[in-house]
Amino acid sequence: MKIKSMLLACVLSVAGSAGILNSAMAADAATVSATCNDGTAYTGASKKGACSGHKGVKEWATAEASATPAAAATPAAPAAPAKAATPAKAATPVAAPAAGGGAGKVWVNTSSKVYHCEGAKYYGTTKEGSYMTEAEAKAAGNRPDHGKACTK
Repeated sequence: MKIKSMLLACVLSVAGSAGILNSAMAADAATVSATCNDGTAYTGASKKGACSGHKGVKEWATAEASATPAAAATPAAPAAPAKAATPAKAATPVAAPAAGGGAGKVWVNTSSKVYHCEGAKYYGTTKEGSYMTEAEAKAAGNRPDHGKACTK
């Protein structure tokens, strides 16, 4: 698939520099353009799969810019050979802590029965939970996160 993309980019680059591209192709409303996070350009029929293997889409081209014949006649930079993509971890958004926590309180994840200490990653941020003292959490049958109690 990457070879086809690179071949297409080369053909379009040669066609664009030779003036073979016509304005009907440039005016095609189904064409989308983007700049990938690694700096390469993407042009295709849909947004689906755009910049895959290039660390995602940095910026979508505006409809006006992609529909002008002058933009289409500009020769595209040849695509750099793609390196083997390593799967990147998706950034998980961290929710703001729930109100009500504070000194001496732990956050109990009521679905997993695990409690988190103040300052921990999941303190006040799990979908289900409540604040209570560490003693109340232990008495209710909850266990500390990674087996580490908050108080010594």
